[in-house]
Amino acid sequence: MADYKRSTYLINPKFQIRFSLFFCGLIFLSSLIYPLTIYDLLTSFIEYTSKSSQIVAAQLENKRSGLLVILGLWQLGFLLIVFIISIFFSHKIAGPMYKLQKFLREKKNNTTRDKLYFRKGDYFQEVASDINEVFDQMDKDHFDDLVYLDEVKSYLGNLSMVIPEDKQAVLQEITSRIELIQERYNR
Repeated sequence: MADYKRSTYLINPKFQIRFSLFFCGLIFLSSLIYPLTIYDLLTSFIEYTSKSSQIVAAQLENKRSGLLVILGLWQLGFLLIVFIISIFFSHKIAGPMYKLQKFLREKKNNTTRDKLYFRKGDYFQEVASDINEVFDQMDKDHFDDLVYLDEVKSYLGNLSMVIPEDKQAVLQEITSRIELIQERYNR
């Protein structure tokens, strides 16, 4: 397993920012309850107090406004912290997906024989193991197929000695196709 650290935290910015904004939006909507409740309580208390003292009610209204500003600033600070944490959290998702895409492109282009590893602490470690098992099985199957194709080519060579001349072209075509398949596997 690779133990290196990435310094870029926005690996897939579109996904990570959308994820973080969605998460912050949910938290913002769910946390609107307490400022609205406090506002409603203070308004009821101010109305109750205004019956006995207008001066105290005016002071409470000023304090209510200040309190709501402070609560709003706290809310913004909290959302900023949640946004940053969401970027770090989504980094542990986007990083493995980026690495997986890069690995599959390299496999497709036949430019790697390495195994897939994710960083320690990344999510989806089991995906890397499963992908490695799949490619190991495919490599084993390819090797077995190549061995069998060699045997078939040998049988066809033996058959060409006993088959009439007019059927030799068919055997030659089959042999050349087998050689093309073997070349493709050996790349």
